[in-house]
Amino acid sequence: MSYLSDIYNGIKTLLTGMSVTGKYFLNSQKGAITQQYPENRESLKMFERFRGEVVMPHDENNEHSCTGCQKCELACPNGSIEIIWDRVIDDDTGKKKKIIDQHIYHFGMCTQCGLCVDACPSDAIKWAQNFENSVYDRTKLTRVLNKPGSKVRAGVEE
Repeated sequence: MSYLSDIYNGIKTLLTGMSVTGKYFLNSQKGAITQQYPENRESLKMFERFRGEVVMPHDENNEHSCTGCQKCELACPNGSIEIIWDRVIDDDTGKKKKIIDQHIYHFGMCTQCGLCVDACPSDAIKWAQNFENSVYDRTKLTRVLNKPGSKVRAGVEE
C-alpha cells in the first residue's frame, strides 16, 4: 500500500510544481523582467538596490568626504579595502591631521556584502551601478578610489 501512496504523492507534487510553472508561463507578458543584454546596453537600467562595485564620489572641485577613519577597512570581513594614510601638520591649527594617500579597493576580493558602505560615517563610499567588470588580468581589479590631488571636503569632520 505504501508503494501506491508514494506514486500518488509523487504525481501530486509534480502537478503542483507544473501548475506554478504554468501560471508564470501564461502570465509572462505582464511582468517580464528579463533583459536582452547586450543588445539593450544603451537603455539598460539596473535596479536601485543593485551592488556593482564600491566607488568614492568626488565633486567638481575634486573633493570627497573620506576622512580616513578606517571604519570601512575594519568592517570589511576579507580585507578588500586598504587605506594608506599619513599625518601632517595643519597650517591653520598647528595640530597633526590625518590625510589619505590612497584608498585602495580590491574588487577581486570583495563579496559585495555592503558592510563597508554601512560602516562609513561620512557616506564617502557608495555602490555604483556598473556591472561589466570582466578582465583577463586580476591586477586590473585593484582600484584606487580617491583621485590624484583630491582632498577632504570642507565641513567633513572625523
